[in-house]
Amino acid sequence: MRVHYPRTPHLPWSPGATADDVRAGDLSGMRGREVVVTEKLDGENTTLYHDGMHARSLDSGHHPSRAWVKGLQGRIGAAIPPGWRVCGENVYARHSIAYQELESWFYGFSVWDGDHCLDWDRTVRFLRGLGVPVPPVLWRGVFDERALRALRLDTTRQEGYVVRTVAGFGREEFAGRVAKWVRPDHVQTGTHWMHAAVVENGLGPAAALWAVRSGAAADVPALLAAVGAEKEPEEPAEDVKAVVAEASAGLDVLGRTGDARLSGVLAALLHRARRPWLMARLAGPLGVPQARRVADLAGLHAALHRPHPDEDRRAGLVRMSFAADLGVLHAVARAVLAGRGGEEAAEAREQVEWSALHAEDAGLLGPEPLEPLRAGLREALAGLAPEAADRCWAEARDAYARGRIATAEEAVAACWRWRSGAFPRLVHLTGPSGSGKSSFAAGLPGIDVVVSLDDLREARGSRAGQRDNQEVLGEGLDRLDAALAGGGTVVWDATSLNRHQRSLVHAVARRRDALVTHAVTVVEEDELHRRNATRAHPVPPHVLTAQLHRFVPPYPGEAHRTWYVGPSGGVDDVDGVLDDDGQGA
Repeated sequence: MRVHYPRTPHLPWSPGATADDVRAGDLSGMRGREVVVTEKLDGENTTLYHDGMHARSLDSGHHPSRAWVKGLQGRIGAAIPPGWRVCGENVYARHSIAYQELESWFYGFSVWDGDHCLDWDRTVRFLRGLGVPVPPVLWRGVFDERALRALRLDTTRQEGYVVRTVAGFGREEFAGRVAKWVRPDHVQTGTHWMHAAVVENGLGPAAALWAVRSGAAADVPALLAAVGAEKEPEEPAEDVKAVVAEASAGLDVLGRTGDARLSGVLAALLHRARRPWLMARLAGPLGVPQARRVADLAGLHAALHRPHPDEDRRAGLVRMSFAADLGVLHAVARAVLAGRGGEEAAEAREQVEWSALHAEDAGLLGPEPLEPLRAGLREALAGLAPEAADRCWAEARDAYARGRIATAEEAVAACWRWRSGAFPRLVHLTGPSGSGKSSFAAGLPGIDVVVSLDDLREARGSRAGQRDNQEVLGEGLDRLDAALAGGGTVVWDATSLNRHQRSLVHAVARRRDALVTHAVTVVEEDELHRRNATRAHPVPPHVLTAQLHRFVPPYPGEAHRTWYVGPSGGVDDVDGVLDDDGQGA
């Protein structure tokens, strides 16, 4: 059934309301509720369904400006459940505002399940999964008329804003839950856009990313430009295109859309890049959560090319699933072999297929194979202190990987000893010099002891001295052991660049049964060199360069939890958190 989108009432202070417009005379449906304010885009109201689309008018006919959105519906329609509809703005054609940096020619602003409008956060997640962006968010908070009246827009580039409640609502409540502010004289063209020549609005660099999310063929040069990796990869252009096309086809067979599809395509495209470089470089355009997933796919895919003992394969695949969607990982592992001949490539293909069979048999090829286990554990442990719950989740997924448990009920029984939270905590910093580790640790609440190898060197006479490294390390490990034995929370402050260095610390933590949290700093190389030059205690530039080349960030699952500390110095992504509100596994 096709549904006409309701008319959105104007806020009382909207200067663009005309005599024919609907006005919101009563704002009681918003007062006291959390609302979100998004930019009102200057386009054509459009609704997409599982099996079709229309503009505001249910009988809207063909217009050249609607052709691109019809193609989008053809790509994503299968992922819209029957009975649902996606409402948004078609901004392909220029109306009164000439856009230059759009992320897409279609932005979604609401998703409806029958007569119910989904809550805003679920709307954003659903649309992102389809590969559809939402309009820029200008403000969010409990409804505050004074704050909304104080919003200032550039009316030469912005038509207005829309306010809606964050919570979902029924169609009959629409007039009380949604309202808009529109600039005065918002139609500023003499000829109606429907009767004028179609002029495309301009797309920005991010449009290449959203196109891939929505199932479009990848534009390799545009993708590279969008993520700031124009000099990568090193293969001939035709080989790169073949790899990307193979990855895209494999992901489409799996039905992966949104961020999962983009992650797989980028990992295949940039599979030769060093993982820490990739994680830091992509953090800007993609955000840390997706950047680290692309980097982990790029780092792990080659493991599927190598033979492994079959008796260990399931455990290895489960552990890989902590870091990567195994369906996407196998698609990347296949794709990077595209066009390669020879015995070695043939053997690698065979190993990938054999691995995929094992993963399928173990039920690990879906997007979130461990989610039923986590959901059951989360429900059973509701109300438990967060760190105790996280420890239980970490131990449960380790036991699942070892084949010792298979259900949530078994997980609950297996983690009884950690539910009290009576164990010490270790925050293990890892990252090159100058990446912000010490500053991050200084802002953590409830820290009892900081074991800093730099401080121990300084106590011996030289903070930069490397001659006594073994003795300094030994002294640090002894201090760590004593601090953990006393309980509380301890920070290990050192570069910990590789798995061997981290293993020495982990051995002490295991002996004291500590909850281990990796804090991985994600900072670009150029920024690290810039910071190093202004530090009170800089390391020689060649030493920092050597650190960057030796840095192998830990994968999810190497500690009970992992925090990813972004360029701003805060935790931008997590792994191993039981109640993570959708941020990580």
